[in-house]
Amino acid sequence: MNAEQMEELKRHLGVVTESLRNDIRLIAEGHATIQQELHDHREEIRDEFKEMRAILRLSFSQLDQRIRTLESDVTMLKTRMERLETGQA
Repeated sequence: MNAEQMEELKRHLGVVTESLRNDIRLIAEGHATIQQELHDHREEIRDEFKEMRAILRLSFSQLDQRIRTLESDVTMLKTRMERLETGQA
């Protein structure tokens, strides 16, 4: 291989190397974009879960209160029925 061929080979490898660097840079930028989108998506889902938990907590609290009221009413009705049945009205 003569000097001219060596220089041509160096230029060619330089072009190939620069092309690879650009490709790698594009891949890295794409990866960073995907990471940011994934992070944003996770934050969005986390916020939605927090909101859903708060709604469920409130719903369960309301249901618990309603059940306690019903239990109290049933107890009171049982007591009244027992009095009526024994003639203590």
